[in-house]
Amino acid sequence: MRHALASVLALVLALVPAAWPGAARASAGPESLQPLASAVQAMAGAELQLRGQGRLRFLGLGVYDASLWTARDFRASRFDAHPFVLELTYLRDFADTDIARASLEQMRRHGAFDEAQAGRWQAQLVEALPSVRKGERLAGVHRPGRGVSFFHQGQPVGEVADPQFARLFFAIWLGEATSAPALRQALLAGVAP
Repeated sequence: MRHALASVLALVLALVPAAWPGAARASAGPESLQPLASAVQAMAGAELQLRGQGRLRFLGLGVYDASLWTARDFRASRFDAHPFVLELTYLRDFADTDIARASLEQMRRHGAFDEAQAGRWQAQLVEALPSVRKGERLAGVHRPGRGVSFFHQGQPVGEVADPQFARLFFAIWLGEATSAPALRQALLAGVAP
């Protein structure tokens, strides 16, 4: 039953239109922020600092807390040109397949790709990402021109070596067409446009 609820919630989150008032919004960030794991920091290849954080809620339920870590020269309008880390601390359990499916649905808001590409990316995401339990952390390290490296609880778990994938994936949170504009604003609060 719990897995079914998580699956339904993940799919609904992926399909919620941005225009639906209150569908996805940020609130005050995590109450106790943990430092970025040293392995994650090292993979980014730059000295990073916390720039913004927020909580994604759906129908009043907390989904995850998000934190954006960037170098000082990071610019929101060119996020895909910079190394950075987006870390999510989950507030409920989600299966890897649900995370992958929801991610691809959200990525379509930011650029076109065909079904064959979607199938390849979904398979890569399921292979790279574990299922998560409440309280666990997933981090995506953006590696400009190379792709995304993923970490679970500070340990490397996989990567998708495709710059197009990386741009669309991180646009879920940082792109102007995001379905969670309040969360985007909270993440980019300390960043130059």
